[in-house]
Amino acid sequence: MTLWNALQGVYLIPSLIVLFALLFYFGANSLFVKIIARLRSAIRGFTIPLEIMALPFRLLVSLIGLAICVHYLPFSPNTLELFNHGLLVIAIIGISWFLLRSLVVLEQFILQYYSAKAHDNEASRKIATHVSLARKILNVLLVLLAIAGVLMTFDTVRQVGLSILASAGIVSVMIGLAAQKSLTTLVSGIQIAITQPISIGDEVVVENEKGKIEEITLTYVVVQLWDQRRMIVPISWFIERPFQNWSRTSPELLGTVFLYIDYAIPPEMLRHELERIVASTPLWDKRVAKMQVTNSTDKSVELRALVSAENSVALWDLRCLVREELIAFLRRNYPGLLPKVTMDVEQPAVAVTQ
Repeated sequence: MTLWNALQGVYLIPSLIVLFALLFYFGANSLFVKIIARLRSAIRGFTIPLEIMALPFRLLVSLIGLAICVHYLPFSPNTLELFNHGLLVIAIIGISWFLLRSLVVLEQFILQYYSAKAHDNEASRKIATHVSLARKILNVLLVLLAIAGVLMTFDTVRQVGLSILASAGIVSVMIGLAAQKSLTTLVSGIQIAITQPISIGDEVVVENEKGKIEEITLTYVVVQLWDQRRMIVPISWFIERPFQNWSRTSPELLGTVFLYIDYAIPPEMLRHELERIVASTPLWDKRVAKMQVTNSTDKSVELRALVSAENSVALWDLRCLVREELIAFLRRNYPGLLPKVTMDVEQPAVAVTQ
């Protein structure tokens, strides 16, 4: 009988804790499903991943329930203090986890709301850049606060937690953990978020490579190149060096096509042909279509066709079309005046032997 009582003392309390934790967990699950259903009905038309908040929400509800019930369990003072300390540490982690997931949900809601309300793509891209970088900055701050909060619960390292919370302490810890260049990169990320020389979706030319801004983080930028490669560029690069942004204020662009023709070919004929070509294609945005003589040499005349399109993709296709059609026009109408290169090859003398 004594052994049975001892076993009851050993296993009863842990069993009760596990039982209460499961009850609160499943209760929290039922509550979360109801809350999600109401939120879905309130924000119809939005596909927001609310389910990612389920696990941290259940954890927090279970911790609250255990914190209420723990005082009614027959714990010794030392055990009770240790148990409360463990609950506090897990609560700090759980709250931080819940807030991080909440920021993701809030980001998706803002992006979808403004993408539906924004009248132009440029405004939507700027909002996406602001919101994305703001969430990442808040993520860093939340992680630092969570680490500081956990450390402050331990008497031996409480001073470390206090130093992290202090503004000077944050800077000192960041300088100590990261090199000066890393801190500069982080500051550059914040500067990009404020000044926005680039936005998600901008078409840029970096290191003579044309691409589109696919992702902006606090430390690097992902540029999707025209052939679907990804170029990873440190974010400080966009602060320290010049680059081309083809769509900062508008995606509309001008493009050129150069031709080198004979002096006998009248440019006016090619000018009328250019107008006919651009008028027959939807690639042209009807803004600019002109041809000018830009240079002349002792062998040919340089013509520059200037055309416009609504974006870089349409401009590239339009330039290729104009070049191809103008060459075909010259072949049909002036075949004898096309550039020719002739070479006289002297045949080596062959020795005749008797």
